[in-house]
Amino acid sequence: MGFPVGIGGGANESLHNRPLADQYSKDTSMIYQHRLLSQAGSESLDLPVGKVVCVGRNYAAHAAELNNPVPAEPILFMKPATAVVSLENGWSIPTDQGDCHIETEMTLLIGSQLSKANEQQALAAILGVGIGFDLTLRDVQTQLKQQGHPWERAKAFDGSCPLSSFVDATGFELSDAQLRLTRNGELQQDGNSADMITPVAKLLALISQQFTLMPGDVVLTGTPAGVGAIQAGDLLEAELNQQLKVECRVR
Repeated sequence: MGFPVGIGGGANESLHNRPLADQYSKDTSMIYQHRLLSQAGSESLDLPVGKVVCVGRNYAAHAAELNNPVPAEPILFMKPATAVVSLENGWSIPTDQGDCHIETEMTLLIGSQLSKANEQQALAAILGVGIGFDLTLRDVQTQLKQQGHPWERAKAFDGSCPLSSFVDATGFELSDAQLRLTRNGELQQDGNSADMITPVAKLLALISQQFTLMPGDVVLTGTPAGVGAIQAGDLLEAELNQQLKVECRVR
């Protein structure tokens, strides 16, 4: 089943002279709410937008394309809730900090609290499955890595995590999900979750040993090979397992 998605834009209203909370609530480029898709349409979920837990180098081919070693265990990092924007509505990227790379990932929406879980408990906590982009300021990240510093400036900036709506996780084949990204009509990324170094159930269980996952949190499961720079005006189409297809324009 496919779900058509339109291309939207953000508000241009000035943010000056307004309280911070009011700015956040009225700037439509920053408004995001978890949504669940079905044959009947789309519904907003009564869940907070929480933290985003990400895993680095979970596909060997992606590690190789950036000349990085394959890790012995998952590399975990986080993005704050302020990094999350709606993928479908279009979003902007920084233009003054070097290349901004796109990394397309299968996402997991957490529906129940998860802590010190086993793999069966981890799978049972997944409410929805979707598509997310881990936007990365690659030049900034390279500099930070050379200095031995954390990656947050390159990975966790405002708007660095566009998320799609989710499909119901019930019956979704997490271990054999095809993930594709097309940019301006050209196939850029094409991978399958079967190639993950740490598969979904094990990954979630491992994360829960370190960080309690709460309802509304999202996990990004890693990106296949093919990451690269994007520019304002690019038309992106992402597809997950022929069950979710989204389209957006980079502003």
